[in-house]
Formats: sequence, structure tokens, C-alpha cells
Amino acid sequence: MDAYCTRVPLQPGLAAKVVIDVCDGDTAVALHTGEVPVLGTPRLVALCEEATLAAVAGQVPEGHTTVGMRVQLDHLAPTAVGCQVSAEARLEKIEGRRLTFSVSASDDRGLIAAGKVTRVVVDVDKFMDKTS
Repeated sequence: MDAYCTRVPLQPGLAAKVVIDVCDGDTAVALHTGEVPVLGTPRLVALCEEATLAAVAGQVPEGHTTVGMRVQLDHLAPTAVGCQVSAEARLEKIEGRRLTFSVSASDDRGLIAAGKVTRVVVDVDKFMDKTS
């Protein structure tokens, strides 16, 4: 039960933005999730999760981290190789150890994805003990 009593000293409003230049390795073809050479949804999800991590970087208690729990993302438009994509995350809600972020991603033509990502604050050692 101790693991669920972790005090989370975070405040809503924390935000971050991350940027990538889409390359061949980021495509649906390369990720084996589609047959067209555009930014693959799994890579887009990873970019949005990266933005959530950046938003709380340095704010999580020592010995703790956040892990992904839920992703709800609408991938709205294709993005070609060579384009730049930025993902933004904003911490909207804190419920115990659960952190809910609003996320969005855009390329030079506009919005390409929007949704929510939920992460959970965990004690790293206790979390890793569950893997063995």
C-alpha cells in the first residue's frame, strides 16, 4: 500500500514542446504499422509521450519517474518525410499519482494530432521489482 501514498509535488500547467524532423525510420512502413511512407502513428504517440516527460522533467521526487498508462490520440493528418513535427504537452489534472496531460502535434501545415496521455508516478525500485 505504501506505493500508493506517494506525494506528488506537481502543479497543473507544467508544459513542454519537443520537435523532430521526420525521417524514413519514423514512417508507418519502417514501423510495420502501415503501407505508406508518412509519419507513423506509433512514432507520433512516442513524440507526444516525450513531451509529457519533458513537461515534468526535474519535478518528480528523487527515485521516482512516470510511466505511461493510457494514450488517447486522434491522428488527424499525414506528415511526409522531411517535415518538422512539434508535439506539445500540458499537465491538466493530478489525481493521486495519475497525471493527465493534454497533447497536440503540428507540422508546417497545422494540427496533425490531439488527445490525452495519462502517466503514473512510480518509485523506480519498486516498479522494477515487479519485472522479476
